[in-house]
Amino acid sequence: MAVTKIRKVSSWTLLISALISIVVLGIFYAGGVTNPGAEMEEPVYTGLLLNWTSILFFGTIISTVLFALWQFVSLLKTSPKSALISLVVLVCFAAMLFITYAIGDPTPLKGLNADSQEFNIPFWLKITDMWINSTIVLMVLIIIAVAAGSVKKMLNR
Repeated sequence: MAVTKIRKVSSWTLLISALISIVVLGIFYAGGVTNPGAEMEEPVYTGLLLNWTSILFFGTIISTVLFALWQFVSLLKTSPKSALISLVVLVCFAAMLFITYAIGDPTPLKGLNADSQEFNIPFWLKITDMWINSTIVLMVLIIIAVAAGSVKKMLNR
């Protein structure tokens, strides 16, 4: 019974967010541009698109943290060893973010316009490198997990 309720809620959440995303993208692409014919044309609804992606991003982060805490508390009651393993995974993820931030390059970029200069500081440059490097690390880990799962499945036959 609970599985079907979870499935219904997640299905409706996916459908609603996908529908809103399609509408926002339609508005963004069909909304026209500021200063047509100028060197730098900017779509009129860039702010709307950025706000919607921010809402999706922060909603995902908040729900992930809340569900991870909920799972940790429920596992702590039933299986403390599993709860500790999930905590270790979270600590490893935080360590990966710290390491990828530490190896980020703080060298300011050249040739940026005046509006971009406020973000051309070591903090934001290292944050950008952190996200890029973390994405690469996570993609490599996903490929390794898929390959290891396939090999394990073939060996179990």
